[in-house]
Parts: sequence; structure tokens; C-alpha cells
Amino acid sequence: MQKEIEINTPFITLGQLLKEEGIIGTGGQAKWFLRENTVLVNGEHDDRRGRKLYADDVIEVPQEGSFKITTKSGN
Repeated sequence: MQKEIEINTPFITLGQLLKEEGIIGTGGQAKWFLRENTVLVNGEHDDRRGRKLYADDVIEVPQEGSFKITTKSGN
């Protein structure tokens, strides 16, 4: 099941998403987590914690599920 993540800013970083969803405890753990796990952004492997995620991006995290970025306006 895909969980929708609503943002109120133009983008959120991959590291911020992992922290806000409780997948990692601190932002500093993002680099390690992304090195050890295959995270897909729009179907492509990405290990950059600073990767900017925009509305309609889909992120797949092993053992955690799938997340879709949305905005309040639905764009």
C-alpha cells in the first residue's frame, strides 16, 4: 500500500522523508541507511540523502513500503 506524504514546501529531501517517517532516528543516519539499503525514487536506485523529492515522486523503501509525495493543492 502506498502512503501519501503531503508537503507544504516545493520539495523535501530523501533524508528528511526517511526521518519524518520514522525509518531512521536522526538525519545523520540517512547516509548509512541509503548505503545499506536499496531505495528507489521513481523506479531508479538513489542513495543521495539530499535528493530533492517533488510532488508525484514515488519512493520505495525496503521493509517500509511505498510513499508518494503530494502537495495540498494536489499538484
